Order: sequence, then C-alpha cells, then structure tokens
Amino acid sequence: MHDPRFDKLAQLLTGFSTALKRGDKVLIEGFDIPASMMIALIRAVRALGAIPFVQIHQAQISREMARGADEVQYGLISRHELARMKQMDAYIAVRGGENISEMSDVPSDRLKLVSRKMKPVLDHRVGKTRWCILRWPTPSMAQQAGMSTEAFENFFFDVCTLNYAKMQPGMKALAALMQKTDRVEIKGPGTDLRFSIKGIPAIPCGGSHNIPDGEVFTAPVRNSVEGVISYNAPSLYQGTAFDSIRLEFKNGKIVAATANNSEKLNQILDSDPGARYVGEFALGFNPHILHPMRDILFDEKISGSFHFTPGQAYEHADNGNRSQVHWDMVSIQREDYGGGTIHFDGKLIRENGRFVPKALQALNPENLV
Repeated sequence: MHDPRFDKLAQLLTGFSTALKRGDKVLIEGFDIPASMMIALIRAVRALGAIPFVQIHQAQISREMARGADEVQYGLISRHELARMKQMDAYIAVRGGENISEMSDVPSDRLKLVSRKMKPVLDHRVGKTRWCILRWPTPSMAQQAGMSTEAFENFFFDVCTLNYAKMQPGMKALAALMQKTDRVEIKGPGTDLRFSIKGIPAIPCGGSHNIPDGEVFTAPVRNSVEGVISYNAPSLYQGTAFDSIRLEFKNGKIVAATANNSEKLNQILDSDPGARYVGEFALGFNPHILHPMRDILFDEKISGSFHFTPGQAYEHADNGNRSQVHWDMVSIQREDYGGGTIHFDGKLIRENGRFVPKALQALNPENLV
C-alpha cells in the first residue's frame, strides 16, 4: 500500500534538502529500506528534471564484505566508487536496517581498513556534492527510543518533515555570533571545557544535509581544547554501544578516555593521530527530538544539546584535523539532564539548554514548532 508520507519526504529531500534542478545527476543509496520509498525518491527526482542513479545495500551483506576486507579489494572498490561520485551533482542516502549492531563483531582492523580506503569517496561526497542523509524508521529504532512502532513512525515523519525554513533566522544569528567568537566555555556535571573557535567558519544546518536537522557547527582551534567533558547521551560507533564517555584534553589532545568499554574506546581513538583531536563543535536545537536513542542523525540534533566530535573536521569548517574517525559524541544540557552553561567570550549564550540572547531565542523549542 502506498503511503503519502513517503512522497512528502521524498519531495523535501529532492526539492529543499538537495535543491535538485534539471539535468542534475543524483546518486540515491538505500540501505535496507522499502522499495516503495526508493520508488518515491526516483519519481521525485524525475519530477524535477534530474537524473536518478540507484544503489541498494543490505547490512548483512556489508558485514560479510567487511569481515574479509583486504587492501586490494577495497582499493579497487574505492576507486570505482570515487569515479562514480565524481560524476554526481547530489547524493541522497536513506539508511534502515533492523540490527544497529550488525558490524559489532567485525574485527576492528578490518573496519579501519574499510574506513581508510573509502575515505576519499566520503570526502568528495561531503565536499563536492549537495548531499542529504537520513535514517529509516524500524521496530529496532522504536525500541531504542522506548516507543511503539506506530508511535515512532509518526514521530519520525513529524520530525523529518518539520518546517525547516522556520529555523533560518535563528540559525543565521547563531552562526554569525559563532563567527565573531574566540573563547568558548562549557560547564555542567562532569564537564569543564575551554577552547577557541576563532577564525573557523560556522555552518547552519536546517534540513540541507541531514534529516532530521537542527544544528549550527564549527570546529575548535585544533590545539586549543583544555579540560574535561562527560557525555550524558549514549553513543554507538562501529557497531559498539558506549555509555558514560569521559574525555580529558591537554593542548587539544585527548590524553585520557574512559567509558563502559574503555578498551574499545581507546582502540578507536588510536586509529590515527587525528582521532585524539576534535574536528567539530555544534549546538543542537530540533524541538521534537528530546531524548537519545543511539542514532546519531537524531541524537546530535537533540534540543538543548551540543556535540564535541573527535576526528575529522569538515571542509566547510576546517581546523586542519584529519582522521578516518568522525565520532559525534553528544551531551544534553537541559535541566532534566543535569543542566549546564555555554559562554562565548564570557557572555552567557545558553543555560540549561535554552538560548539567552534575544536574537537566539527564536531557536528555543516553543518558537520552532
């Protein structure tokens, strides 16, 4: 049975998020999602006069490929994928899958190999195409969120088809303020963090790259980070669940890292030298997303949150850090999560998850719904 919500979402992804125009070539990748959603995307692309290209993925097959990955194999795959990506103007990925831990038993050296070999494809896609990525609702995601399948599906489509244009004024004001800021101080339970963002661009994200969306990101000056941070949102990386991550910084480098699985955490942070430096700092403010569910495309947009990301910096907000790792770790500062403050150059910007300056109050939840 056809679901009209698929059409609405497909039109948002092609018309607003990637702004397709006649003649654009767009790669659509579907990861364990219904054929009817892929068909809706193909039709939406064609309706705009653009040209769809399609690739289908299945998580269990991807796992088996990764388990036996070698240099020659993924060197060839990477060259092939990069050649195709260089022909694309836009990229849309919809990622489903019942088991979020499908890759958890793939040896870490194989995952690192795949990540390293495929990095040029990722870098070109992020830096040279108009792209948008989203997850697809599944019963396992509903379980992660503590919701029934039906309730989660309704939540998903409400969040993903939010009126993102309403975010624009507040996001632009926040980005402009971040562009003028030197020193950032973040305090909260287990967190006392200081760093500079001077001279690094601030990028507003309101539905153009990730769906759901709602953040403004920049990056810390690479060697400026000092102090400690305790993340209160659970995390999932390379198929492994992490809780209670705590990082200590000196001269920008993570010098101590603990979690419920400290050994695996440090293995990831030792992937390469850049993995122990931070490549992104962002404030999240999607009014519909309130609680973590170990899905970073949702969790990094949580209202009243920020994320502080070990690893690769984005080209558009570049602090020079390079790594095969890009791990968005999230901390929520609303009162129900313990509260906290963010100061820019000594001025209070956000307290207990709510923006304080008048120009930024448009990003508080009641003004976005």
